[in-house]
Amino acid sequence: MSDSIYKVIELIGTSETSWEDAAKKAIETAGKTLKNLRIAEIKDLDLKLEDGKVVAYRAKVSLSFKYED
Repeated sequence: MSDSIYKVIELIGTSETSWEDAAKKAIETAGKTLKNLRIAEIKDLDLKLEDGKVVAYRAKVSLSFKYED
């Protein structure tokens, strides 16, 4: 196994339907410009409220990818 370096970034995905969809959107969007995605870790889940009602789900995601020069 060769030595590797990985970078970790933090993203926040949003969805009107679920936390899972919010996380999926964050990862899929990042995957459009980043290569070699490795691990995604859900850090926090929260809700956006308006007039006491849930209007959006938010997922904070730490995402790692292999760093290449």
